[in-house]
Amino acid sequence: MDIAHHLGAIDLLCTREFPAAHGRTEHGESGPGYHLAVLQTSVDFWEDDGTEREETETQYEFDRDGLAERLTERWGPPDAFSLWSVFRRSAEGEAVEEPWASLSSHVPDVLLWKSPERGRWVALGVSRWDKELPFQLLALITDMDPP
Repeated sequence: MDIAHHLGAIDLLCTREFPAAHGRTEHGESGPGYHLAVLQTSVDFWEDDGTEREETETQYEFDRDGLAERLTERWGPPDAFSLWSVFRRSAEGEAVEEPWASLSSHVPDVLLWKSPERGRWVALGVSRWDKELPFQLLALITDMDPP
């Protein structure tokens, strides 16, 4: 993991204006009120017996925590925020604002800070789409309060 590169992406997205429409960017995707950066992506696990997936999941959690240490030095300790209830509410048809609704469908929990420089939320999480699909280390920068 390249912490300096990931911090640079987060810093850039904390200062970049949000677009008026959803679209792809060099870091992932953006839309009204948010930027979602894919900081790191693993290999897929189509041929895996489960061992490699478990090791990779552990490594991605360590990488998230290492990056979180640097953000904690800047902004203080994060809040641990579970997205399980957000996912459940969204799945049951409740209107949940983006980017939180989509994020909750594959990220079970995030570490969450409020950046004092811009007043934006910064969330770090590990995406777990499905057992065959790769893990992703994600950073969400948004001005929308967590649900």
